Amino acid sequence: MDEQTEALFHAMITRCLAQEVAPYYQQWEEAGEIPRSLWTALGDAGLLGIDLDETHGGAGADIAITQLALEEMSRQGFGGLASAYNIHANIVMPYIQNLGSEAQRESWLPSMARGECLGAIAMSEPHAGSDLAAMRTRATKTDNGWLLNGSKLFITNGQVADLVIVCAKTDPSAGAKGVSLFLVDTSLPGFSRGKPIKKIGQHASDTAELAFDQLLLPDHALLGEEGAGFRYLMQELPRERLGVGAQALGAIEGALALTLDYVTQRHAFGQRVADFQNTRFTLAEVKAQLEVARAYFNHCVEQYRQGEMSSTEAAILKLQLSELQCRAVDRCLQLFGGYGYTHEYPISRFYLDARVQTIYAGSSEIMKEVIARSLLGKTS
Repeated sequence: MDEQTEALFHAMITRCLAQEVAPYYQQWEEAGEIPRSLWTALGDAGLLGIDLDETHGGAGADIAITQLALEEMSRQGFGGLASAYNIHANIVMPYIQNLGSEAQRESWLPSMARGECLGAIAMSEPHAGSDLAAMRTRATKTDNGWLLNGSKLFITNGQVADLVIVCAKTDPSAGAKGVSLFLVDTSLPGFSRGKPIKKIGQHASDTAELAFDQLLLPDHALLGEEGAGFRYLMQELPRERLGVGAQALGAIEGALALTLDYVTQRHAFGQRVADFQNTRFTLAEVKAQLEVARAYFNHCVEQYRQGEMSSTEAAILKLQLSELQCRAVDRCLQLFGGYGYTHEYPISRFYLDARVQTIYAGSSEIMKEVIARSLLGKTS
């Protein structure tokens, strides 16, 4: 992707966020939801499905532009929006484009690109987390389609989604090969949502528990092949973890900018806070770590672009950048002193929004397992 194209998209993204998000975001944080009007505004601006096919409403741009949108949202402190956007535009829409039939693409993608239909993906369960082997949600084949029963937990966009990609067991005896994916229209009888889950951060992004009670799905609701769900999840996870990495980079850069502004204006003991060696060294370390992280992120984007990004690279990226985000934002907040612990200063939102990054899309502990297994596989 050339620099001029990137600059044009970046200008469009920042302009859209300045007009449509910045004046209202605090209200959305307090309300615990993002209005539907924003999604249609993002669609009008061409920011949904940026790198998807133009035939289905996308812009046909490079994948790096989608990651740039995520990064800019996070840099400006809109962590909840970035999380919701990541699910809808960076995960659910690509799932449908990559795995869906032409009929499924035509049915869902154009309205999703316009922001009229919002997407979510449902893997985690109340008693199993993201452990697919322990999954209890079942889809049973019938003469009329598939009968879906079960529940899902911690579903981003769950309260507002019109379409949910649901992971369900279609053959409980087949282990990972018994998992399938389904496109669930949330207007169907048997679908219900629990009360919004209150989180410590990312308040603008809604999170819900979903339930399926004798929900009858048509045959064409099956996404891809029956029993191939686990393989599809592994295939699409690298992109999801790229999105987490983009959010981490943006948040670190945004927190650093806030901190630089504060320490150069705040005085203590007769000098600027910026003039203390501890402050200068802290900021230097954060900046150095940010640039190293960005270099690896750019490497992974290029690998993904070439279809060569491995699950191990994705795990390394997700582990390192999400953990760095938490450490860097914590160190930045420390330089604010007591002000950093108040809602009045935006750095506190960066701090609260960061914590979940080491948990969703595969926890840090799971990432370490993935990396360790790749090492053991090489030496065995």
